[in-house]
Amino acid sequence: MKAASLRPMNLLVVVIGAVYFTLTLAWWIIPLTLATYAALILVAPRDQILHNKVLERRERQLEMQLVSPNKDQTSPPDQRARRLPHGETRQKVEAALKAHRRTMVAIEESGDVTRAALGDAIPKLHLIIERFVDVAEKREQRASTIQDLENNRSADLAELEKELRAADAEIFDALEKLSRFRTRIVRVSTESGGAIQKAVTELNADLDVLNLRLDGTLRSVTSPLNNNHQHEN
Repeated sequence: MKAASLRPMNLLVVVIGAVYFTLTLAWWIIPLTLATYAALILVAPRDQILHNKVLERRERQLEMQLVSPNKDQTSPPDQRARRLPHGETRQKVEAALKAHRRTMVAIEESGDVTRAALGDAIPKLHLIIERFVDVAEKREQRASTIQDLENNRSADLAELEKELRAADAEIFDALEKLSRFRTRIVRVSTESGGAIQKAVTELNADLDVLNLRLDGTLRSVTSPLNNNHQHEN
């Protein structure tokens, strides 16, 4: 109903009615306009196109909240990295940011043909570094939770520690892959003809896999603690 009330076509009816009333001062246009506007809103739930758009928007919002409910989307990755505690995780994030910048420079310095072929890879690389920082932030939050539980002499921390080790392993693996992407970009720029497309296809596939792996790790370290851990805490 809210989407229907703000639908441009429906609002256009109100605008036309207001303009007509201003020009003619015909009072009957006001109830007619309001009645037409109300009727359009009431029949909106039967509009399958509008219905699908609303559902798709809700699904995207829920997915974003599930993956990163507390993410400060206005801050770029380098600023978020500076807010991480000093330690090995922050060092890996800074190294990943450096590798990402070097990769983007390599793309900018490549030829027009290579840059055009790598058009789909650029947003994937940006998403990878965002996910990388997401995982690092959640990893540090989970490490803080483990520390609190240890200080309270809680019994079973095995599951949390397993998640932490998995996150550390994924951060290390993702950093290794990010460090190699620049070399692969440079190699693509030296190819010609069909070899460029083959190399770009392989690169895009690897970027997709890395994004999926980081997303899976993020969901793991974002998942709520089980009842035992919550009770112990």
